[in-house]
Amino acid sequence: MGNPHILAIPYPAQGHVIPLMELSHNLVSHGFKITFVNTDFNHKRVKDAFGNKVDGEGSIRLVSIPDGMEPDEDRKQLGKLTYGISKVMPLELKKLVKKINGSEDNKISCVIADVNMGWALDIAAEFEIPGVAFWPASAMLLALLFSTDKLLDDQVIDKHGTPINGENMIQLYPNTPAMHPNNFLWVCLGDFTAQKTIFEFAMRNNKAVENVEWLICNTTFDLEPGALSLIPEILPIGPLSATNQLGPLTGSFWPEDATCLKWLDQQPPGSVIYVAFGSFTVFDPIQFQELALGLELSNRPFLWVVRPDTTEGTQSDELYPIGFKARLAGRGKMVGWAPQRAVLAHPSIACFISHCGWNSTVEGLSNGIPFLCWPYFADQFINETYICDIWKIGLSFNRDERGIITREEIKGKVEQLVDDERFKAKALQLKGSVMNSVSENGSSNRIFNNFIEWMKS
Repeated sequence: MGNPHILAIPYPAQGHVIPLMELSHNLVSHGFKITFVNTDFNHKRVKDAFGNKVDGEGSIRLVSIPDGMEPDEDRKQLGKLTYGISKVMPLELKKLVKKINGSEDNKISCVIADVNMGWALDIAAEFEIPGVAFWPASAMLLALLFSTDKLLDDQVIDKHGTPINGENMIQLYPNTPAMHPNNFLWVCLGDFTAQKTIFEFAMRNNKAVENVEWLICNTTFDLEPGALSLIPEILPIGPLSATNQLGPLTGSFWPEDATCLKWLDQQPPGSVIYVAFGSFTVFDPIQFQELALGLELSNRPFLWVVRPDTTEGTQSDELYPIGFKARLAGRGKMVGWAPQRAVLAHPSIACFISHCGWNSTVEGLSNGIPFLCWPYFADQFINETYICDIWKIGLSFNRDERGIITREEIKGKVEQLVDDERFKAKALQLKGSVMNSVSENGSSNRIFNNFIEWMKS
């Protein structure tokens, strides 16, 4: 029979692929074989980014199926992407499972699906294959998705997910982040059509995960006791990034520029501002320039990740302030994409200006790094509230009357964060708790070991 064979399928976005790849590497270390299912579009991006590190016959085999969109369509239009996924991917996954189980001795013994791909669990059930639901983000966000019936009953939202009164902050449960209804996940991902599509998709996924034996989450009791105690079905096995199991294949969609690590080696300990906004954040030209000038005003060394598509409609290279690169040549380094976990583990890093995606959040706090929060959409506002109001390991930026975070605001908040040793002390304290949870006999480690035993049985 060989090693147990897992089919893993993430939602096709960078922040979902990486944690499921981390989980896959963990499972490989316990003797499992993984078939990792990306979309055709993302499969090509990963292969282009990693080249010969993609081994078609290794313990993690990368395969792909169509996502229902044309090659040149914009995958950042999440309503369109979600519609394409719903219409095309279920049938394609069925074909893939039939092909694998019909041609290989080592048949699929379990399907691990991102909760956002809950339909894959229905397909696993059709083939009588055990299914596991994996949630790559915070337990609080999943609690929000599981609370939609309550939000409807309380008239917080209507049947399409639209906030009825978007002005009031709400708190679902005690000791959890307060949320603005206009920032609910499905509300801030596009126009009304996109919102309706994503909301209905989420409701179907909720139903799909109701009957799974395991609903595992990339978090820990130490980070989210409120959300986890109120929804005990969510089993924390993270943070996965803290287990250091990630091999050379991270699942990143862009080539990682490792030259920045040598540059960091030349910087004093605790001196560098690390600036990175994930895979989705887009800036208008004015905000991009204010950020650049704020970093210049800070008088600190900085490492800034600037994707080619960071700015609206223009290549980012064309938008730097005049003379910026020449003036900052010795003090600032810009890269297209960075090996973020290695960067955040580097002793030169002082703080992290971040969009507050969950992966970035847990990678930063796992290394004891304080944050300056610049959320863009989706769950990032919840994570900002955790960082600033609950864990107290960071600060938020204020916007001016134009909605712009100014250079002076950036300079002032960097100084406030770095000069106040309490933020670093709290970040290190939280790091200790998180690392304990994934160490031997830690809470996440115990749950993960039970999960492994169940999988092997």
